[in-house]
Amino acid sequence: MSPEPPSRYDAGVMPDIDLTSYIRDVPDFPQPGVLFRDITPLVHDPAAYRYVIDELVRHTGAFSPDAVVAIESRGFFFGAPVAYRLGVPFVPVRKAGKLPAERMSVEYALEYGESQLDIHADALERGQRVVIVDDLLATGGTAAATAKLVELLGASVAAIAVVVELAFLGGRERLPGYEIIALARYDAPA
Repeated sequence: MSPEPPSRYDAGVMPDIDLTSYIRDVPDFPQPGVLFRDITPLVHDPAAYRYVIDELVRHTGAFSPDAVVAIESRGFFFGAPVAYRLGVPFVPVRKAGKLPAERMSVEYALEYGESQLDIHADALERGQRVVIVDDLLATGGTAAATAKLVELLGASVAAIAVVVELAFLGGRERLPGYEIIALARYDAPA
């Protein structure tokens, strides 16, 4: 096994960084009137990306999860390395029709439409504690649908962790009873 590449900072030594400086605003995407918060500049910067993964591991590890559930597709950027670092299974939640085996499905409302999420029926065991990881919490619909899928399989949600929270859209209020972890927060639209 090759050694882990050197970090541009030592975990625990680097001060908190302003993650919003690594997030690009893209107006009118995916439709007119929507301001999209693009995390690709963050994952493009190795130090910022490593910082985010380290912080997510630190926060979610405190819950001693049995698995990490991440939401397609940008949630995979964060959920897979967190699961790897915690030494627990990674469970993908995918858009409709993307999982090949028996699955559970939930339909839900987005900020600008409707969608469906699927999880493999055998992805989690009854009684397991999981953390849900995604890139963004907006209105909370995707996170709520994912939590419902986890609970339909008999597991419990220990926490929901996101890189960015658009607090002005009220997603946290749509998720009462769930521990929410957000590394960066926007309190106003722009």
